[in-house]
Amino acid sequence: MKKELRRQMLQKLSEMHAVKKEWQINNIHQALFETPEWAAAKTIAITVSIKWEIPTELIIEKAWEEGKIVGVPKCDPRTNEMQFRQIKQFGQVKKTYGNLYEPLVDETEMMEKSTIDLMVVPGICFGRNGFRIGYGGGYFDRYLVNFSGRTLSLAYSFQVIPEVPHFPHDIPVEQIVTEKEIIHCPAE
Repeated sequence: MKKELRRQMLQKLSEMHAVKKEWQINNIHQALFETPEWAAAKTIAITVSIKWEIPTELIIEKAWEEGKIVGVPKCDPRTNEMQFRQIKQFGQVKKTYGNLYEPLVDETEMMEKSTIDLMVVPGICFGRNGFRIGYGGGYFDRYLVNFSGRTLSLAYSFQVIPEVPHFPHDIPVEQIVTEKEIIHCPAE
């Protein structure tokens, strides 16, 4: 079921019209910047977006402008673990396996999980209850165990469905920010 939902959503994302997409992206960015979670966060953990995701470059730049610390994930496919590393410029990331942009270890410092105030969690499909379908690696669900900061995801409204299948080890986000609404997800 998760694989099929992932496939269907990626198809819809690839078919988006550019003008409508730009309008939706602007609304999502603006909604994020107006959240109390954004305002309160001194440290933000976020991915550098890939082609079908909500673009995050402007979000990262806005965070830097506001004096926030920005961390991006570095994944280790051998151990299936992830850490966040602080970046101060886009020159400190490079494209790696799976076309992901990751921080250069030699040029960045690892961030302790306890220092992250807000984590923007990526995904492909989202349930209104905060559970999501990601890319299938489980990196974020493992990282979010014992995470005490705030969590949210960015999504086009069509990516949000009433419910997505989830397993006991899956960890929901607290909010989903779309171009139409901010969904406050109920804690289970």
